[in-house]
Amino acid sequence: MPFSKRDLLPKDSQGRYGSIMALTFEHWNPETAERFKKFIPERGIDGFLGIRLENFEPGKLVASFAVTDEMITMIGNMHGGCLSAFCDHVLGVVLYPVMPEGSWAATTEFKINLLKPVSEGTCTAMAEVISMTRTTAVVRIDVLNGDRMVAAAQGTCLIMAPKS
Repeated sequence: MPFSKRDLLPKDSQGRYGSIMALTFEHWNPETAERFKKFIPERGIDGFLGIRLENFEPGKLVASFAVTDEMITMIGNMHGGCLSAFCDHVLGVVLYPVMPEGSWAATTEFKINLLKPVSEGTCTAMAEVISMTRTTAVVRIDVLNGDRMVAAAQGTCLIMAPKS
């Protein structure tokens, strides 16, 4: 019996096709992850949105924010820019615990698909580093609002080494 290309795709623990093989990271700093989780933003986009960093694993991040009345437009939905800013934020933050100490990440590009409108509840992002070199990383982000997938994004960050 001939095999198909599908037979070459990796399966996850539930036997589903298309899962990403886990990356291993040269650096993992759990102290950085814990420090970031405890940070409560008071300004900037993370402060406006009220982003909370809930869980870090090497190359993975779960973050969320509550949809507030201030985010709702005159047509009754949250502006897509809120989801875009959320994705841009977690795109960089997921990298800090897996970069060398003192490095910083800068988004160079990202693409987002806004899949469904959001008007209430909590938005939760699951970010995963899918490729990383010494100088760049590619991150995939899925955003849920309750049990609905409302956005899918992918972006690239430039990794800047610490100044010596």
